[in-house]
Amino acid sequence: MAGATNATAPTLISSVQRALRLLEAAGAHPDGAPAKLLAREAGIPLPTAYHLLRTLTHGDYLRRQNGVYALGNAVERLVSGGSLQNRRSTLEESLAHWRDAIGVPVYFAVYREGEIDIVAVSDTPYAPAVAEWADFRETGHAHALGQCLLGQLDESARRDHLDRHPVQPVTPHTVRDRSALLERLASRGPMAPVVERQEYALGTVCAAIPITAGPVVATMAISLPLRQEARLLPAVEQLRTGIGGLLGSLAFSISI
Repeated sequence: MAGATNATAPTLISSVQRALRLLEAAGAHPDGAPAKLLAREAGIPLPTAYHLLRTLTHGDYLRRQNGVYALGNAVERLVSGGSLQNRRSTLEESLAHWRDAIGVPVYFAVYREGEIDIVAVSDTPYAPAVAEWADFRETGHAHALGQCLLGQLDESARRDHLDRHPVQPVTPHTVRDRSALLERLASRGPMAPVVERQEYALGTVCAAIPITAGPVVATMAISLPLRQEARLLPAVEQLRTGIGGLLGSLAFSISI
């Protein structure tokens, strides 16, 4: 029986445990603490603590300044990585909620560093998302997501984007030229949904709504097969009226 117990017992590496206890002790002192105090709080002999502190400092998990140790950049990166995953999970759960509630694919995009960024898409085999057959970043003039984002930019940023990504045909239904696109964007109300019919993908209709989350330009969109076009406006209106409860999680997730 003793042999069986030993076979199933976890293998614990004491040096790793001690290093983690030192990190926990350092984390309790935002302004840093000396080696002797950290060793005492971690329950580690001082010579061993010095060795581990040097190793952790070399790896940037701790930083030493004026004789005290504080958490380093590597720990902050670990924490921010976990926060990023939490934000992404929150966003994906929110999109999945609206996907199931409305029965359509749901998209979330932001305008970041001069480019259109499709952050997340939630769909099902029964309601698949539109395939990216032409680069979404370069064809923002043709799809609802891009038009909605461009419509929220100031005139200078919008013209800069179109200088880098000129208006060009994607399908026979794509807006014909830059002037027509700018006229369309200017005529739309700031919070009005953007509707696009077969401009990016034949046989598909899309609608997008602007998302207000501080200074970030963002949008949510849905798509449907052309044969279900009658559902498009009621569906996007359902999304628009229900979006208030989602804005908190979107604002939280928007820095992904």
